[in-house]
Amino acid sequence: MQTPETRLFVITGGPGAGKSTLIAALAARGLAHRPETGRAIIQDQMAIEGPALPWGDRALFAELMLAAELRSHAEALAQARATGGPVLFDRGIPDVIGYLAVCGLPVLAHLHRAARCRYAPEVFVAPPWPAIFGQDRERRQSFAEAAATHAAMLETYAALGYRPVPLPLAPVEVRVGFVLARIGTSPGSR
Repeated sequence: MQTPETRLFVITGGPGAGKSTLIAALAARGLAHRPETGRAIIQDQMAIEGPALPWGDRALFAELMLAAELRSHAEALAQARATGGPVLFDRGIPDVIGYLAVCGLPVLAHLHRAARCRYAPEVFVAPPWPAIFGQDRERRQSFAEAAATHAAMLETYAALGYRPVPLPLAPVEVRVGFVLARIGTSPGSR
């Protein structure tokens, strides 16, 4: 039986693996989406010279990501209930748990409670891909750190009962077709 939660699709993986590019391409076809919260928090914190940064106070950064992901999930769930259509996420609540694991920080009980907010059982995972990996002002991780993040996301989502589905190492249009086929939506149908 389909529930609104089963229409919430996460795309996760390490940084620089093409997640945001894929979501932008899917959004251009009319699919609803939720942006990556981490990048927005980094931009905000850099603008105000705040401490909640992945190269600053990582625990505070994680708490801000968690709060933003919880709001994003609630808004998308309401949208899925109202429209019956899919909503794509550039990362989800479990990504915060994976981030803390990569950082070697404790995963406190409230994060496990937050992870009770569910998404579709299949989670799309963008594997590390050296050909497209790049750094920028907000993405400072090395490729090795990106690969470690990918591994942490696989482990975290699987431990929470999701089925990780690797995205093909292929051009964005191929990835778009792959995702649309898996979620049962044809291009231009929404």
